[in-house]
Amino acid sequence: MRMLNFARRNFKELIRDPLSLVFEIVLPIFLLFIFQQFNIPAENYKLENFTPSIILFGFSFITLFTATLIAKDRTSSFLIRLGTSPMKSSDYILGYILSLLPIVLIQNVLFFLAAIIMGLEFSISIIPTILVSMIISIFFVSLGILIGSLVSEKGTGGLGSIVVQLVCFTSGMYFPKDSIGGVFELICNILPFEACLNIIQGTLHKNFSNLTPVHIIVFLIYFIAVLLLSIIVFKKRMISDNK
Repeated sequence: MRMLNFARRNFKELIRDPLSLVFEIVLPIFLLFIFQQFNIPAENYKLENFTPSIILFGFSFITLFTATLIAKDRTSSFLIRLGTSPMKSSDYILGYILSLLPIVLIQNVLFFLAAIIMGLEFSISIIPTILVSMIISIFFVSLGILIGSLVSEKGTGGLGSIVVQLVCFTSGMYFPKDSIGGVFELICNILPFEACLNIIQGTLHKNFSNLTPVHIIVFLIYFIAVLLLSIIVFKKRMISDNK
């Protein structure tokens, strides 16, 4: 019950900031619209491919604003007061994750509605794509919790922006990795963002030909590692901040 109340409070804090909603929802939709006007003759920018990219792009802002929320809670007396409650660190993490899932759901539904208005053909595969995307979003929320636990509120903007740029340039959102090759291609293979995009695109298209076992392994390693690290680091920060 405490965890649900905590999640409810976090949700209210997130929607109270109109700027965060603009970046999480309005900006990606605007980007989707603008790129469709350019009529770029590349597979990446076709509506059925670029819509999953926009979903992933929106998740990078989820990371940024989650990190900001965590950092704000750490610097305020809010977490200090909660430190006296019987809640475990995993309860706090779940509370933050649960508060973001409704926003992720709204975000994805609006993205697909906008894409359908722009000409994306409606398919029943949109429903499982949204569900899969929500699972992937947990990784981005956990990453935000980890960043917010490690740095101050001022530092979250810089690290969050790095995550946004990494998503844009290493996921294959703007161009395929093999168009550059070399070290850049190796970085794309090491980071989990290309795998995230391929999972979302594969679910939407019912075609996972671009998703390799290496992609799945890399994503799962990052997913589990970041989730566990966020719990451990958050717990340590709570203890140190309460001293």
